[in-house]
Amino acid sequence: MGLLDSVLGGGNNDMMSTVLGLIGGQKGGLAGLVSQFASNGLGDLISSWVGTGENKAISTEQIASALGSDKISELASKLGTDSDSVLSQLTDILPKAVDKLTPDGAVPEGDILDQAKDLLSGLF
Repeated sequence: MGLLDSVLGGGNNDMMSTVLGLIGGQKGGLAGLVSQFASNGLGDLISSWVGTGENKAISTEQIASALGSDKISELASKLGTDSDSVLSQLTDILPKAVDKLTPDGAVPEGDILDQAKDLLSGLF
């Protein structure tokens, strides 16, 4: 089982790679994504994904608001699909990804993608 599968539980590898790229490519990484959601009025929601309790659901409208239409269009283009499809998939995958990347209920220090690479270094 690969890192993406363990983080997100299988499924569409292109979308999973895109979500990890979204998190890692964010200014400030995962902490930056949390901050961006908080600045768009969704701090309680994303905090539920980071915390150890149940993840709150997010709507397509909330994701669009938090990430912005330009980012959604960019992701759709990268995946060869439409924005509505990307938003629909993100409502399921993004909460799971953030939850799995924060198993201790806190955003890890440092670059999350570098940490993932370190985890994989002995496997290949």
